[in-house]
Amino acid sequence: MPTTKRCLTPSEGNDAIGGIPNIHYLDFKSRGRGQVIRLMCEDAQIAYDDTRYSFEEYPEMKRTMIAQMNPTTTVPVIELNGQILTQSYAILRHFARQLGKYDGTTEEAKYWADAICDIAVDWRSLFIQALFSDNAEETYPKHQQTDRKHYLQALETHLKTHHLSRSGPYIAGKEITYTDLVLYQLCHDENLTHDERAGLKDYPRLKQHVDSVEARPNVKAFLQSDRYLG
Repeated sequence: MPTTKRCLTPSEGNDAIGGIPNIHYLDFKSRGRGQVIRLMCEDAQIAYDDTRYSFEEYPEMKRTMIAQMNPTTTVPVIELNGQILTQSYAILRHFARQLGKYDGTTEEAKYWADAICDIAVDWRSLFIQALFSDNAEETYPKHQQTDRKHYLQALETHLKTHHLSRSGPYIAGKEITYTDLVLYQLCHDENLTHDERAGLKDYPRLKQHVDSVEARPNVKAFLQSDRYLG
């Protein structure tokens, strides 16, 4: 059976989003699309219930419990105040609007955050395809040298040249957006945040981005806590 753990203490952030979200996701360490929702909760100090499914039990739970909550039978799924929320990045944007932050302070900033998020979605899709293929020992190293390199170069250029990204450490400048968490989580899952950022040595602007997210007090505290599972 899945395990559930209450994380953090209820705050004004919980009032803003309407309660304590119960995040249903795989027990996949601190990785994946579901993890970025936990990361936003940690940064915003929103208490949440962390319900985790082991890989062994998930196929059965997918056919039963998850199917009852989400017709597409995918996770993450959030239960919140009698509602069911699905699609991880839609959830982030929904919470951002309710919190009045993480969504960009101008229409241009909102656009730019959404545009970079779309790029991250494309990169993550190829990453997952390579990592979980039947011959991952061949497809993932190839991904690292081809698709991943392409997206790293493209994002490095975007962040170095767009005037908003040049005005501060985050994607839209001085204010963090949901997409900063999305991009950070993707770099984390590709192991680019590890080993003193060795994988980002040729991408100084992306390294600055990763450093800035990890330097946020609540993110830093999370990464040093027992809630962070690697």
